[in-house]
Amino acid sequence: MYQKKREEIEPCPLKYAFNLFGKKWNAWIYCSLVNNPSLRYTELKDILPDITDSALSAALKMFMKNDIIRRTSYDEIPPRVEYSLTDKGRSAVPFLQGLCNWSSSYNSDNPEYQMTHCSYCKFNKKL
Repeated sequence: MYQKKREEIEPCPLKYAFNLFGKKWNAWIYCSLVNNPSLRYTELKDILPDITDSALSAALKMFMKNDIIRRTSYDEIPPRVEYSLTDKGRSAVPFLQGLCNWSSSYNSDNPEYQMTHCSYCKFNKKL
């Protein structure tokens, strides 16, 4: 008899976290929003110049669907939309700072990873 794969049977909290923050651009988008109270789409593109429009749009939609960021539209001409972290999004900061600290301490012997923060977000700074 056919048996479903393990991941379909048992939901995993760690897998949920990695799906949110572990994809190529998601950590950098998140860190950009941690360090700025709100950002417009074009400001995110300026911070992450190599990201494609489709990748940024997909990541923002995924974060909004999971209540990590909020999209605020202003009734102006031209229209203005800003993205910011929700309370749920801000609650992940200590977890991700801890992950950064862990990574830095265990990669200290590897010259490729010797850093106290990444060049995009300076996430290890005290928030």
